[in-house]
Amino acid sequence: MRPTLSVALSALMALSIAATATSVHAQQRGGGRNADGGSGDEEQAGKKKKRDDEWNQPKAPLAQLRNAGPCPYAKVLYDASRYVEFKDAKESAAQSSYTGEIQGLSSGCAYKSNDPIKMQVEILFELGRGPQATDTHKTYRYWVAVTERNKDVLAKEYFDLPVTFPQGQDRVYASETLKTITIPRADEKVSGGNFEVLIGFDVTPEMAAFNRDGKRFRVNAGQTQQALTQPGNVTKP
Repeated sequence: MRPTLSVALSALMALSIAATATSVHAQQRGGGRNADGGSGDEEQAGKKKKRDDEWNQPKAPLAQLRNAGPCPYAKVLYDASRYVEFKDAKESAAQSSYTGEIQGLSSGCAYKSNDPIKMQVEILFELGRGPQATDTHKTYRYWVAVTERNKDVLAKEYFDLPVTFPQGQDRVYASETLKTITIPRADEKVSGGNFEVLIGFDVTPEMAAFNRDGKRFRVNAGQTQQALTQPGNVTKP
């Protein structure tokens, strides 16, 4: 008798990932809304094309293949989507040392009959160097996990992302391509829609809580209320 799906997958699952060389680029923060405040489909498509042209990001070839069913869901885990490191655990912009955010994620897959699912994922990182950073070099760590959809983790693997901040730059972008993520299937009736591929930074519990609370820095982050009410610091309507 064939084992149940969960048992078969737990016994067979092996996450096989080969990462290409990291592509890192220095870039100043820019952008902003158009004067008319537009944000339609054409504008979004134009921005994506411009970003792809600037970064020369390769398109995942697996995304163009025909599959026997849907691909696994690929997404960034919210609690681990950002990396914010503070000196002395003080949550302020002035006390930040290194930061990171996963800015983009694309994926494609291929499978047929009862073959394993072959999946490829591209990740775009934005990485920052704050006032308390002590070095121009930083190695970030992130992970990739395969799960049964909304259930247990079947496999998880960690990767190092070494980054060098050029002189005078406090921000770089890095893109990584992971190929191939191999997901065995019990039989041809098991589609990619039964699985999820989750990605996130290797964060501490404090970092995860910071992300979960949706905290973001403001221009006056870290200033005390007293400092804000000193003469010359009050913004009048």
